[in-house]
Amino acid sequence: MQVLKKSSLAGVLSVGLLAGCSLETTKEIDENQAVEDVKWSYEGETGPSNWDTLHPEFATCGKGEKQSPINIDESNVELNEELEAIGINYQSTDFSFENNGHTVQLNDQSRDNSIELQGEEYTLQQLHFHIPSENTMNGDHFAMEAHLVHENEAGDLAVLGLLIEEGDENPILAEVFSNIPAQNNDEELSSNIKLDSLLPEEKSTFRYSGSLTTPPCSEGVSWIILEEAIELSEEQIEAFSERFPHGNARGTQPLNSREVYVP
Repeated sequence: MQVLKKSSLAGVLSVGLLAGCSLETTKEIDENQAVEDVKWSYEGETGPSNWDTLHPEFATCGKGEKQSPINIDESNVELNEELEAIGINYQSTDFSFENNGHTVQLNDQSRDNSIELQGEEYTLQQLHFHIPSENTMNGDHFAMEAHLVHENEAGDLAVLGLLIEEGDENPILAEVFSNIPAQNNDEELSSNIKLDSLLPEEKSTFRYSGSLTTPPCSEGVSWIILEEAIELSEEQIEAFSERFPHGNARGTQPLNSREVYVP
């Protein structure tokens, strides 16, 4: 499994999670083009089926063997008694947020939130959203999915995935979803998120080794998907959909030789 080191983290996050996007026609590859300047999207010639052709550093999007997202087939998950329960250390936090063209991203500058995974501490960097869900359950999409991206001292990444279904209004995310900015909005936006109250009460998880779900699709990412979904209202989901009318979810990838585990 490829390990993502600190030296590459800034570039990966800026390309895979932070960069702007426009729907441009695929042109002849310029190997000298800066990765952060490469335009990618969720449809057409710059969409997921062509990500690996847009820049040499995106090749893993097409050739990787441990790509995300995946379909979680509950009938085939494996019990792994060596896996420890995830430790979650979240608190009420001020986040800045933006529409970066790919998603709505909330950035945590406090570095006060973390998870503990197999004895390693991973510090929360940011969270963002996809519509519909990227990971599926027994072949079915959820309405949306939230990804909380964490990094440990070695630069390895762990993503805590929250499946989202339509239901009651989510008061924890109310301020963000009522003020979703347009792309390249210059206004500085922030919201206090009671992060410790965002997660579902039940903390059962699915675990698998995967990748970033956006270019450069780097592997070596530890995925933790909470089995119990959280809710957003129809109005909150529609507010996000209006900003991303064509969706912003990569399709599920082959599981190949991997296993999905439950502790």
